[in-house]
Amino acid sequence: MKVLIVLAHPEPRSLNASLKDAAAGILQRHGHEVAVTDLYRQQWEASAGRQDFPALPADERLVYSAVSKKAYLDNVQSPDISTEQEKIKWADVILLQFPLWWFGMPAILKGWIDRTFTNGFAYGTGGRYGNGTLKGKKVMLMITTGATAEQLGPHGIHGAIEDLMFPVHHGVFWYAGAASLPPFVVNSANQVSPERYATILQDLEQRLLSIPDTAPIRYRIGKQDYDEKEVLQPHFVTGKSGFALHLAD
Repeated sequence: MKVLIVLAHPEPRSLNASLKDAAAGILQRHGHEVAVTDLYRQQWEASAGRQDFPALPADERLVYSAVSKKAYLDNVQSPDISTEQEKIKWADVILLQFPLWWFGMPAILKGWIDRTFTNGFAYGTGGRYGNGTLKGKKVMLMITTGATAEQLGPHGIHGAIEDLMFPVHHGVFWYAGAASLPPFVVNSANQVSPERYATILQDLEQRLLSIPDTAPIRYRIGKQDYDEKEVLQPHFVTGKSGFALHLAD
């Protein structure tokens, strides 16, 4: 496998950074190729803006979606965007390693998606929700959280982690065509003993090496399970509600 690991944590001595290093080591020991994007170390610019398009005339209105597509097709984007897009094209698997902050990704990781998943590259090419340009690629979120597994379970006070990550799994990656695997979650991560850390690494190794055989989250497919207005076909609605409506039976 060719694996891209994207790390979003400001502290190089953090649990997240350690898990990134461990994941890279495990994969490389088993013959897989690994590329790493460390967003804080690279001082990634999180905010999308005019700086993304060096060739855009100063007096031209910035319509980001339209300008980004033209810049991508003409190869006149900011070089940092092009570099990350090439890594994504290269990868069979994308691993996002990050802490759960305010029920989502750190802003720098959202900014990586905002600026890298441009029109013409990740969308705007005629297919989406299972049929996009990233079709055939797999994604796994590797998340640390201070909450317990019970608190992020189906009846937990925070809501199920699968629901919290629906905008990422479905709204970003499935939209662009990539299939998401169930996330690797380290709960109660604020204090991890050496003994528990060893167990976490064992679990991580098992998850990483089983990626080729792990069934992805099965979302419904655009232009197949939805009508001409992109509304779910009525026969799929019975007995379900919320995000679960978009899960295939």
